[in-house]
Amino acid sequence: MLRLLVLLLVLANGLYFAWSHQYLADYGFAPQAQSEPQRLNQQIKPEQMRVLAVGDSIRLQATPVAATAALTAALTAAPSATAPVATPCLQAGVFTPTQMTALTTALTDALPAGSWTLESAVVPARWIVYMGRYASQDAAEKKQGELRSLNVLSELVRTAPLAPGLSLGGFDTEAQANAELALVSRRGVKTAGIRLERAELRGQRLKLPAVSAELRSQLAPVMPLLAGKELLACT
Repeated sequence: MLRLLVLLLVLANGLYFAWSHQYLADYGFAPQAQSEPQRLNQQIKPEQMRVLAVGDSIRLQATPVAATAALTAALTAAPSATAPVATPCLQAGVFTPTQMTALTTALTDALPAGSWTLESAVVPARWIVYMGRYASQDAAEKKQGELRSLNVLSELVRTAPLAPGLSLGGFDTEAQANAELALVSRRGVKTAGIRLERAELRGQRLKLPAVSAELRSQLAPVMPLLAGKELLACT
């Protein structure tokens, strides 16, 4: 019985081998052919295909990355065509009524209507803890060195009639200046006093809400009438 089973198994294996290798095709026994001829018709210039070496494959993989990096850099460096143009708000002042007469005329003649405004403004008084006046600038600087040895900071006063002199601090009120004077006196400064460096100033401030490149080019006739006051960013 065992020999019969072994014989049948060998026979079955032989038949399967002959069937799978098309040896029985002439007798109508063969596996169904697996092919998709339609894929051949979809190939595009198959004769141009070639096998790549390892180095070629690496270069092809790196190329899109390098191209992307170059494109990104170009886009970053190039200004956007849709980016908004900055039009900062600028202001200058405060101007006295006398100064405003000529300035208003120049603004009306040079700039478009609605591109500028005038606002009431107040510049507070400035009180300083003061030392001076000295005989010369050199004398003021020598005294400044002596104050540094006492750990007292100071700055040169360059405006008349207090120059040449030293300011040990500036304050909006006389009371604040007196409090600072008492403090520096305890540090050994005995010859300082209080001076009004600048009186309160009331007038008008020029404001340009949106200064475009075109408007900036039209400001030339106005600049000499700003009395030395700079156009600064609006606060």
